[in-house]
Amino acid sequence: MTEKRIVITEFGTYAYPDPCKNIFSRFFSYFKGVEVTDNALVNVYPVGEDYYACTETNFITRINPDTLETIKQVDLCKYVSVNGATAHPHIENDGTVYNIGNCFGKNFALAYNIIRIPPLQADKEDPMNKSEVVVQFPCSDRFKPSYVHSFGLTPNYIVFVETPVKINLLKFLSSWSLWGANYMDCFESNETMGVWLHVAEKKKGRLLNLKYRTSAFNLFHHINTYEDNGFLIVDLCTWKGFEFVYNYLYLANLRANWEQVKRQAEKAPQPEARRYVLPLSIDKADTGKNLVTLPYTTATATLRSDETIWLEPEVIFSGPRHAFEFPQINYRKYGGKPYTYTYGLGLNHFVPDRLCKLNVKTKETWVWQEPDAYPSEPIFVSHPDALEEDDGVVLSIVISPGAGPKPAFLLILNAKDMSEVARAEVEVNIPVTFHGLFKRA
Repeated sequence: MTEKRIVITEFGTYAYPDPCKNIFSRFFSYFKGVEVTDNALVNVYPVGEDYYACTETNFITRINPDTLETIKQVDLCKYVSVNGATAHPHIENDGTVYNIGNCFGKNFALAYNIIRIPPLQADKEDPMNKSEVVVQFPCSDRFKPSYVHSFGLTPNYIVFVETPVKINLLKFLSSWSLWGANYMDCFESNETMGVWLHVAEKKKGRLLNLKYRTSAFNLFHHINTYEDNGFLIVDLCTWKGFEFVYNYLYLANLRANWEQVKRQAEKAPQPEARRYVLPLSIDKADTGKNLVTLPYTTATATLRSDETIWLEPEVIFSGPRHAFEFPQINYRKYGGKPYTYTYGLGLNHFVPDRLCKLNVKTKETWVWQEPDAYPSEPIFVSHPDALEEDDGVVLSIVISPGAGPKPAFLLILNAKDMSEVARAEVEVNIPVTFHGLFKRA
């Protein structure tokens, strides 16, 4: 606001050049590195006793969890070899943090690094100082890493899903200095690669030499991943096809009338919640056979003659242009373990108009919905003395424009049947949020 122009490029908005700089000075600034956003609007997560707001770049912001005041900006590049990190780290019960980020190495060698931040130790030293890379996944394309939004973690394995949505690195590095562009301008799709799934042993930091392949989809959120009798069960919120879903989320599309919004959504990839099953032990004698022997899933994994393992999913949720997205589970007790329930935000032609509960075993669903009410990600909070997986409440910020003097409220639902327990209204406009967490006082 003080500069009267956009000075930092965001996902769909590019910065206007400094009027005091000519094209030559902008060109030379290219060699000083790319100035990326520190707009930490996507999620909040704990590290040790601290809390950080984050986006998908290398900058995270330490905040005071009681007052929400900014304490300091932290550059992850100063601690560990990543050029950015997702806003969906995994937090283990002892406080260990795992995350994944792209790494642009020497000679433009690209990889995906899994980083580990240990819990707070007796010496009270900032855990950030003890960050380390535990395993590195190779990139399928030297100059074009895939967009990474989340990953899977179990007690013994790390699962990385490499999608055909690619970042053109050369375009990315030059765009801010030489031509006006935003992050979205640097994305492109590989129409032929499909999806590659990679698995590593978590404790040994060793890649498994298994080539899992499946048909193309977009991926933003993992629901849960767990181990069962020599298999990895990977539950995902997918969008069919190789075209980037974000192409349909420009404001010009969403500000159109409802019929136009629906027509645009019909052109976009179809959403589906899917279960993939990855066998961890392969016998070449089983070439051509389905390797999945678990009795409770229809997902298949077929060993091919080229030693790739072709995966076909079990669809656990599907509706006509209705996405089950922004999934949450009883993470503290069931993250990385066999589970039954997940909660999600229902997107109706990209419009968040309902909250859903899904039984991933029976596919039974429960829905909360109210006219002219637009909820955000459901956050599950377990009852302190819970005996069952879904014993607790679900929290969601809901906006209700035009519904009276109180346009937003915190909704509290019974996590068993999605019935309303209470709501806390405020006379303030609140935007639809991405992600968050519940912190006990």
